[in-house]
Amino acid sequence: MLTWNPFNPMTAAPKWFFDAWEYTVDAAQRQILFMDVLRKRGNNYIEHLRNGQPPVLTFHYEMILDGRTFEKPVNFALVRIVDRRHEDGGGREGAERRAGDRRKAPEIPKRPIVIIDPRAGHGPGIGGSKRDSEIGMALDHGHPVYFILFYTEPMPGQTLKHVVAAEERFIEEVVRRHPESGNPAIMGNCQAGWASALLCADRPDIAGPLILNGAPMSYWAGVSGVNPMRYKGGMLGGVWLTSMLCDLGNGKFDGANLVSNFESLNPANTLWSKNYRVYSEIDTEEDRFLNFEKWWGGFYLMNAEEIHFIVSNLFVGNKLEQGTLELHEGEPLSLKNIQSPIVVFASKGDNITPPQQALEWIPRVYRSIDEIRGLGQVIVYIIHEDIGHLGIFVAASVAKKEHKEIIRSSEMIDFLPPGLYEMVIEGDVAKGDYTTHFEERTLEDIIALGDSPETEEDFSIVAQVSEFNDRMYRSFAGPWVKAATSELSAEMMRWLHPLRLQRYAISDMNPALRHLGAAAAQVRAHRKPAREGNPFSACEKSLSTFTEQWLDYYRDCRDRGQESLFRAVYGHEALHYTSIAAGTLKALTGEKEAEMSWEDYETWLRQRWVEDAGKGGLAEGLVRAMIAMARVGGVIGRRHYAVAAEIAKTHKVLRKIRPAVFRRMVKEQYCILAADEERALEALRGLIPGEHDRDEALAMARRIALADGSYREQEKAMLAKIARGLGIDPAEPAENKLLKFTGEKRM
Repeated sequence: MLTWNPFNPMTAAPKWFFDAWEYTVDAAQRQILFMDVLRKRGNNYIEHLRNGQPPVLTFHYEMILDGRTFEKPVNFALVRIVDRRHEDGGGREGAERRAGDRRKAPEIPKRPIVIIDPRAGHGPGIGGSKRDSEIGMALDHGHPVYFILFYTEPMPGQTLKHVVAAEERFIEEVVRRHPESGNPAIMGNCQAGWASALLCADRPDIAGPLILNGAPMSYWAGVSGVNPMRYKGGMLGGVWLTSMLCDLGNGKFDGANLVSNFESLNPANTLWSKNYRVYSEIDTEEDRFLNFEKWWGGFYLMNAEEIHFIVSNLFVGNKLEQGTLELHEGEPLSLKNIQSPIVVFASKGDNITPPQQALEWIPRVYRSIDEIRGLGQVIVYIIHEDIGHLGIFVAASVAKKEHKEIIRSSEMIDFLPPGLYEMVIEGDVAKGDYTTHFEERTLEDIIALGDSPETEEDFSIVAQVSEFNDRMYRSFAGPWVKAATSELSAEMMRWLHPLRLQRYAISDMNPALRHLGAAAAQVRAHRKPAREGNPFSACEKSLSTFTEQWLDYYRDCRDRGQESLFRAVYGHEALHYTSIAAGTLKALTGEKEAEMSWEDYETWLRQRWVEDAGKGGLAEGLVRAMIAMARVGGVIGRRHYAVAAEIAKTHKVLRKIRPAVFRRMVKEQYCILAADEERALEALRGLIPGEHDRDEALAMARRIALADGSYREQEKAMLAKIARGLGIDPAEPAENKLLKFTGEKRM
């Protein structure tokens, strides 16, 4: 056969012919292989259905509690991950830990971590679908890991209230199994984030740190022209459409409808990019694509009562943020009830839960930083620059950085001074040479992320229109739809859903594709990919880029049009006048409750802690002295925490205190210092009567100040204040006493 040779005049001219032939063979082979990958996806989908759609976890687990056996059954279950990972890790950090094991005090058992995956159309397992995942990072750091999973079919009569009650029982069981570790950290992904917040607000006594990953908490928040999903409820007229879909589903809502909404947000990825990536890189992308599609194509069902409560109260009504959501009749839940620290992880690249929807609830629930501090609350947030919504849960790069540091810092966060912080990770993450610290932030920093609150007034109109439309549908159209629906028609509608149809239609169920598997095997045996630099391959990539750009342009035009129409309809004066009239009538009839003025409330918060300044004993005094030093400067690093933790584990008094009691003591002392620092420090001599103990308290404070290797001017000033509060003269004799406890030698 004649082959092309650039130095042979007989073959130099038709080089384009060889490139075209090479590309044609490659493209034809890729087409066959791509269709075979879709066939495998369809087969996997059918097999997954036959197996009952189990979680897509890569970790082994054991059943602890099955919610289907409860008095009020739900399709949720609590399992424990039984896999074990090397706790020490690798690199410098692991070496330092192993080297110090012999000289350190026995470790306090690490708190368990409970991971809850979203029930938003898909099945469970995304939090542990890879070895480098949330579960993997928790196992790496030696935490007992529990997972709350759920099954495809909801139990008859199951409501969101029953689900929350079952999850509370699960957490109680974890607390019972780990009495010495403190309450478990609860990690909620996406929809499971607000469900976890409901749990923690309803039962703050059993909850540890709450970690919200990509969780939509403020459904009305966003930036004009950027966050189009928040307009969908209004464009569809509210919750009535959900009610109709439930009626057509014979009392059940098909999760495939939610997945369709997610896919419609990014048509370029749904219609082109996702499949083209597999087609263009068919030799390496098959496994990744099939593993993801196994989860993405696992469509789960919800009862009509559940999805109606979620859409009307959360998506449209936004009642969780407003503190008017009633899980128990007559008892509105407030996020202020949450007493454990809260960590919020969001991303600027997330178009489903943008940072505004993940964070804006904070300035809506708390009126000032002083209120957060007065309530003893700690809120930490971390914002990724570009990762997408699903990447928050499945990207290995995120697991090795953000999730690793969140889990690694879960114990430290418990001891931060009350307030609002941003977690900052600096350094080379790839090489493991990086540091994490917490910087104080204000509510204005969060408010600046989105539009002004006034832009959300139109959404309150949507909530009222939605309620009216739903009442009209349920009164007039709903009974006819229910009468025309049966379980057979509901099941037919589910199987004819486009997302299901595209899977089983390209599978071995289709007789027209009977020989596709054999053809693909022949292609793999004789695979001839095009050479790097083939001009026809470059043209293909250019065409793909062009297609993506046009689909993105269509998306942008569609989103701008929907936003303009939304503002034109719900921003109309007639609807706003109706809303104002309804609000005025409510005020005249006395339905609006009287609220304490902000000045009185702020005074009350401060006074409750000032009165406790003189209460306590030696332990409270030692903790107060260390905290006073740790809170200097508004930036708290891991080294400060490590020194304080070492002191707490080795001190003859502090080491006898149970972890849960110690955490509560730390929070109380933070609040006392924040309320009136001068009075709190003056009370130290009353809390610590012994001269030896006072010297020791000052030495502990000095160790905290020297955690980063040097004194700052602010730390020197605080050390002098602590010394005066202890009744110690900060002159040379006192310095000599300090040397005894720090182990230093005078030069």
